[in-house]
Amino acid sequence: MAEMDRRDFVKTSAVATGLLLLKSKAAFGYEANSAVRLGLLGCGNRGTAVASAFAKNGARIAALGDIFPDKLAKGKEHFDQLNATLGQPAIEDSLLFHGPDSFKQMAHAKDVDMVLIATPPWFHVEHLDTIVDAGKHVYCEKPVGVDIAQAKHALEIGKRVKDRLSVDVGFEVRSAPPIAAVIEKVKGGALGKLASITGTYFAPASTEKPVVGTSHDEWRLRNWLWDRALSGDILVEQNIHIIDLCNWVLGAHPLKATATGGRNILTHPGDCWDNYQVVYTYPNDVHVSFSSVQFSNPGFNAGIQIFGANGMAEAPYAGAVRIVGDTPWNWGDAASAQAQGKFAANGAFGDNLAQADHEKTRTFLESITSGRFHNQIAAGVDSALSCMLGRMAGYTARETTWQDLLTHGETYPLGMNISQFA
Repeated sequence: MAEMDRRDFVKTSAVATGLLLLKSKAAFGYEANSAVRLGLLGCGNRGTAVASAFAKNGARIAALGDIFPDKLAKGKEHFDQLNATLGQPAIEDSLLFHGPDSFKQMAHAKDVDMVLIATPPWFHVEHLDTIVDAGKHVYCEKPVGVDIAQAKHALEIGKRVKDRLSVDVGFEVRSAPPIAAVIEKVKGGALGKLASITGTYFAPASTEKPVVGTSHDEWRLRNWLWDRALSGDILVEQNIHIIDLCNWVLGAHPLKATATGGRNILTHPGDCWDNYQVVYTYPNDVHVSFSSVQFSNPGFNAGIQIFGANGMAEAPYAGAVRIVGDTPWNWGDAASAQAQGKFAANGAFGDNLAQADHEKTRTFLESITSGRFHNQIAAGVDSALSCMLGRMAGYTARETTWQDLLTHGETYPLGMNISQFA
């Protein structure tokens, strides 16, 4: 079984795809990555983790925005400390934006070059629209929209952006070197004709964030992972990483889906399901069987198995990344193949995803400094709609086609007056 050295793969892939960071002053006036001034919108777990990865790749954390003052203060404390270790100044008080309009203030801040959108998913498209219209690059956490109306709006934004700015969507799993390597081989024909994919995402439930004396609306915002409108449900918000890998492998979105699932275990407030079982049909009659749970502690397990005429490929978050069959191949050593996965609430996983955030943020910064801009909005919408397709099939308990989904035009109203938090 041929083994691939991790460092060689990362080095050769970077050279082949032009993803090496610039060493000298690039076009557009940036002094390498250090001059890319980042504004973080949403100072929660995931936003903090991704912004920290950007900082370690050379970006300067220059501004913060959040709807809640305590989250903003916590973010400033964290990034002032991180900036100090990186030889960067503390964040100026004038670049701390609080309240529901913080995204507008950040969009028009002259000392910000790019914005990381890490707010609850219901707000992603609205924030994306305002920020790109202000001429700033955007790294937007997934999903790109929680309903059909938002997804269609995002596609229009993508058409306006064209290649004027870099807009990436937070599918960092694609940037994990082991997973990128095995999928590259599959797309190159290592398995021959593909028949099916099995995907899993088994994870514990998110924990409550109680705050004494909060209103129901504030509780919803602080616990948005439990709220269907704010998150899109677990299939659209969390499981989307696995469905995105399936779309990447197959180079297409699903044509139809059937699904089951429900809220069988969770008893806490909220309306998200705690399990899904979805069967997708893709072009060429390739079938994807996906299963998800999010409750108690089922043991963490996420990844895909790809089956083809010449063998099977495995791409898990933890464990052996390999191909078995006519042309066997293995990534890494025996120790890494035996690794047990551990869930990371902030999305900063170890094991096979240990370099995912680093590589994703590095290449995004390079797209800015080089002027070779990315526009990943359409691909991000495709993966979001693919998850919405499974969600609709589950909610309606009937087979649902891609056209059914788009024709339905579902919307998820926020159900609160956000201006109360000004």
